[in-house]
Formats: sequence, structure tokens, C-alpha cells
Amino acid sequence: MTVTRLDQGQRYRPRMAFLKKIETLMMEMQNPDTGIKTQTQTVMIANIPHAVTGVDIMQWILQRLQITAEEALHLGDLFVKYGYIYPLQEPKNLTLKADGSLYRFQTPYFWPVQSWAADDTDYAIYLAKKNIKRKGILEEYEKEHYSMLNQKINYKWDFVIMQAKEQYKAGKERKKEDRYALDCQERAYWLVNRTPPGMLDVLEYGLDRVTDPNENKKNTMEFYRREIMYYQQAIMKTRVKSSVSLGGVVKYSEQFLSNDPILSGCLPSNPWISDDPEFWDLNAKLVEVPTRMRVERWAFNFSELIRDPKGRQNFQLFLKKEFSGENLGFWEACEDLKYGDQSKVKEKAEEIYKLFLAPGARRWINIDGKTMGITVKGLEHPHRYVLDAAQTHIYMLMKKDSYGRYLKSPIYKEMLAKAVVPQEGVKKSTGLFGRRHLRSSPSPIILRQQEEEAKAREAANTVDITQVMSKLDRRNQPQKEAPPK
Repeated sequence: MTVTRLDQGQRYRPRMAFLKKIETLMMEMQNPDTGIKTQTQTVMIANIPHAVTGVDIMQWILQRLQITAEEALHLGDLFVKYGYIYPLQEPKNLTLKADGSLYRFQTPYFWPVQSWAADDTDYAIYLAKKNIKRKGILEEYEKEHYSMLNQKINYKWDFVIMQAKEQYKAGKERKKEDRYALDCQERAYWLVNRTPPGMLDVLEYGLDRVTDPNENKKNTMEFYRREIMYYQQAIMKTRVKSSVSLGGVVKYSEQFLSNDPILSGCLPSNPWISDDPEFWDLNAKLVEVPTRMRVERWAFNFSELIRDPKGRQNFQLFLKKEFSGENLGFWEACEDLKYGDQSKVKEKAEEIYKLFLAPGARRWINIDGKTMGITVKGLEHPHRYVLDAAQTHIYMLMKKDSYGRYLKSPIYKEMLAKAVVPQEGVKKSTGLFGRRHLRSSPSPIILRQQEEEAKAREAANTVDITQVMSKLDRRNQPQKEAPPK
């Protein structure tokens, strides 16, 4: 069994091995026939029902497990520290005393092995209620936690205060003995789950695990079949050389270089620097006459054309002349279905089917029978992506058939001829996004050669040519023969 921390995402923590044995002993200890006999005891002028003494707990452990007194006291002390038993006379002291000190059994709902975690909101309500009851008198660590939780969950702090007041009001209506017992129970629970400084945290599990290490999955034939299929498909995938891949990246970068506002700058000027909104006006979504750079970008690929609202508008004029305008209309309707209001998904899907796909539809589109079968079956339970198959079919049809003819058509050429070429404004843009001419930096080898040539010229200028010539003359003169001895 594992404990799932709900407050920190889906993380698994292995359950402590001995907790299962403690639970078994606790169940036997509370058995009305073989367990410890509980009775009403007087605490603080209040008669607390179902109370037991520390010596009774220790004697029961001795008789049940046949161990020494030291071992029995240590095991009973663990029962209290882990929150299975809580003290009534000294709520802050989570230890077992082998005398007449009174204790009660904790409700199994608050045992530390439950799958739900101690929530910050519950702890904030407990501290707020305690603050109201004691009129601001809290422990130092509780004051720190109180202020920290106030900042952390400030968005629902009104709810925390309201709950604390309601719980405090409901507690005052209970009997005195019930109110006292519940206060001890609640305090013991938070001493275990929100340990004060200097006190041992018995529920420290160590590092969180993203997966359950103790999970034992039995792999079926279906699992191995899917795994084999996955690796077969991975082996069959085509591989591309790194040189080809890098060449594609370079080609893409060179193609889009002139359209990059950071590398090539903005024309007529950068509106964030020059305070001139003309750049935005020229590049509005449905401007009457777009810029030449924008129209040229439509010829890069089909996705650039269909992504631009002005490009789609111009492409729609071409499709209407070819009597296939319903294809782009269907694609736009599918996009509206994907990204529109969730409450209108079913209604929009039915409208699209009646307008484009139903037999005898007013704007009927031509798709193959397999795609139509998938679409009709999906429309039985419509969702945002129910028309993806039909939309992809129409998209590829426009890309492979209509797009090439559009680029050669008079409509595109006329738009390209009418396109505006903005001139650089009077106020020149400067800074990171300013338009500037880029040039490549010189090679380090060339720089090194230039440095060596400069040093050689400098050395040549500092040499006295007369001294060099006199040395050469002395070397060229014949040496005199030595006289015979």
C-alpha cells in the first residue's frame, strides 16, 4: 500500500512496514472482549468517556506479546508518537507514562496511513480557531505558521476565518467533556502532522518518489505485442544525416532572414522605439494593401498563407473563381470549432455537418468514403476535434492542388504588384531592434595574419638602414692573412 501526497501532486511514498503490525495491535486493543476495558474518568472536573490509563496499556502489551517491560514501554510510546493513542492530561507530551495517566484511542480516520494528506487549509482553520479561543495567545512556531499560511492562501483567508468561527461556535454548544476530548484529539493530530521545531517528525518518509517503487506490474501478451510494434516502427523510421538536417536549418534561416524583425529590423521604424504606429497600421490583420514582404512570405509555404488572415482572404477570392471556395470555408469552420466556446461545440459540429458534409448540402465538399465514415461515426459523440480527419484531408487537397495554381494566378501577382514597400522613417531606430546592415565578422586566421603583418611593418620602420648596410659591407670585405710565425 502507498500513501499518495495530494498536496504535492501525484507522488508515491512507500508505507512504513511496521504500521500494518501496529494497526493489527490497535484493532485487538480496542476489541470489546479481548482488548483494554475503557471507562469514564474524571479530568479537569469533566467526565471523559472511553478513557484508559497508561499502566493498562502497558500491561496489555506485556500479556499479549510476552516481552520485557522496557520493550512494552517503548512500543506503547510509539503508539502515542504516531498518533494512534493521544493523552488527555498532557496533550503536548506525546509519550506513554506507565501510571494512572489517562489516554484515548484516536479515530481510525486520523491514522497516519490514510491516503489523504494534512491540508494547509485545515491547519490554517485549526490555528485560526485556536487564535480565537485563546485571544491571540499561540506558540511561537504556531504564530510563524499562521502568518505564513495567511500569505500562502490569502485568496481564501475569509473562508478560513469563517470556518474557524463556525467550528468554535459549534464547539461551545457541545458538552464540556466532549469539547475537551475533541480538543485533545485535534491537538495530538496536528502535533504528529505539523511537528513543532525540535521535536522528532515520525512521519518523515524521506525523498518523494514520482513513481511507486513497490508496484509489481504483471506484463501481459498485449503489453509485449505493443512494445514489439513500437520498436519495429522505430527501426523503420527514416534517418537523416546531420549535414542534411543542418543544411535545412540554414536554408530556413536564410529564407526567413528578411522577415525577422530582430535580425533585419522593422520598416518603416520600430514602433516601440520611435513611437510611430505606422508599422502596426501597415501590418494589420485585414489591411487593404499589405506590405510586399508580407505578400512574398505567402509564397514560402502553404502554412504561411493560410495562417495570415489577409492571405486567406486573397486565397478565398482565387478559390471562388475556381468554384472551390467551400474548401477554405470548411477549414475555417473547423478551426472555429476547435478554439471556440465549449458550450457550443455540439451545435457547431451539427451546423458544419449540415452545411458541408450532409448529402445535398449547400456547400458540399468532396472527401473520400473512409474519411467520411470516420467523421460520421465521431459525430455521434461530438467534441472539439471530431472533424480533424476531414479537415486534414481538405488542407492537403488545397496544399497540393490549389496552392500551386494560386501562386501563378493573376490574383496573387496583382496583389504582389500593389503591395507597399515602406521606406525607413526619418527617426532612425537604434538599439537591439533597430534596422541595421549585418556583416559577418572576419575570420580569426585573417586577423592573426593582419596582426603579424602590422608587427613586421612596425619593426621595419624602427630599424636604422645605415647600420644594416655598414654591417653588410664589413661582412663582404676580404679578411687579411695572418703573418707567418
